[in-house]
Amino acid sequence: MNIPFLIVCIYILLLFIISFFARRRSAGNASNYILAGRQLTTPLITVSIVGLAVGGASTIGVAEQAYKVGLSAGWYTTAWGLGAITMGMLVAQKYRQLNITTIPELLGRFYDKKGMIAGISCQILIQLVVMSLQYLAGGSILCALMPEIFTLTTGMLTSAVVFISVTMTGGMWSASLSNLLNVSLKYIGIILATIVSVTHAGGLKNIETQLPATVPYLSFFDGVGITGIITWILVLVTVNLSLQSIIQISLGAKDVQTARRGFVIGGLMMLPIGFVSALLGIIAKTMFPDVSPAMALPMTIMSLNPVLAGITLAALWAADVSTACSLLLSSATLFSQDIYKKFVNPNVSDKTFLVVTKASVLILGLLTLILAMTISGIITTLMIGLSLTASFSVIVLFTLFAPSLCRRNAAFYTIMASLAVLILWQTIPSVRIFPHVIYLEWIACVGTFLLTYLFDSKVISASECA
Repeated sequence: MNIPFLIVCIYILLLFIISFFARRRSAGNASNYILAGRQLTTPLITVSIVGLAVGGASTIGVAEQAYKVGLSAGWYTTAWGLGAITMGMLVAQKYRQLNITTIPELLGRFYDKKGMIAGISCQILIQLVVMSLQYLAGGSILCALMPEIFTLTTGMLTSAVVFISVTMTGGMWSASLSNLLNVSLKYIGIILATIVSVTHAGGLKNIETQLPATVPYLSFFDGVGITGIITWILVLVTVNLSLQSIIQISLGAKDVQTARRGFVIGGLMMLPIGFVSALLGIIAKTMFPDVSPAMALPMTIMSLNPVLAGITLAALWAADVSTACSLLLSSATLFSQDIYKKFVNPNVSDKTFLVVTKASVLILGLLTLILAMTISGIITTLMIGLSLTASFSVIVLFTLFAPSLCRRNAAFYTIMASLAVLILWQTIPSVRIFPHVIYLEWIACVGTFLLTYLFDSKVISASECA
């Protein structure tokens, strides 16, 4: 009997049971489906943001990087946590006061039509790119850990069926309630696997003696370096301030304090888990020093007790499920709310709007599956997608905290500047004067926004921002 496979099957069954339970709570109107009727409690907000953030990159990706550079790889997940805390403390209340559903809705309220259209396009692009990586990561995990059952393609197809079905069935309620299972499973699985692996390896002292002296494996800073850590923090604080899937979680809370508490608690929960994943990657280095980082972690996991190996496998896959469901729902919301309702059928009934949103989940889910099958270079693709959020963060911060500096055309020009910077960075190496594109994005976006203030006389309605 293949115990790891059996455990994964039980996990999938539990997901579907939770989804059908969530379906009853999401029935009735589109607000229940998209925002859980704005009734999410602090625990559900907490697991939702942790579920979105602690995905494949924050677990298996961190472990793989730690195999090469050491414990400092764990700062990636810590940076996510700092971003969530910043979001909760700085802008969660402001977003709730605006009573919006999407970021483009904010752009449409304060800026011109072309700025809103540019915002819709970029937000959907960012989320589809990041979401497609979850299919790829999910397929890779199943294939690497159970090659006798899954190929990369069948692993991606299995992931797609689960991602799309769970999201379509219960919407935000489904994503939130399933994250109670997902987050519990991923934390228990990763922590137990690390503890057992450390014990089998003879303790940290023994692990240290087996590591190459040329790499600072047990340093919290030296492997990635201070510059790399600061870059991660800047990127992920930027993402947390303006990515639709994150904002949608905060808007689903029953009140401002619930949203704030959920994000702060979730951020605090994220701070240590990256270093636990990194330690697992370091242990893989001692056990399998001469294989590729991508193979070392699966080999380490499958060397554990079969039950623990199955739990850890399900935990790593749960990380992708939780991230993908949130991204898929928010992408569908962007289409139904900001494209269909705004431009195609402004007088749509609530029932039809709900059907359109669910259909969008299916169509966008299949579209991202196709995209995932053509992607190469996961980290590069991820950074390309996330760096575009700089323009939205600049727009949001000025709109919420300095409306007197905002002009009607500022959103459009700032988004265009962000796209231009990204294209130049990818095509002209001499432009790369900073360690990461995010620095140039912030400079260009802030500069463009302020230049628009100087040369554009069309002001926004500052009273709505108060």
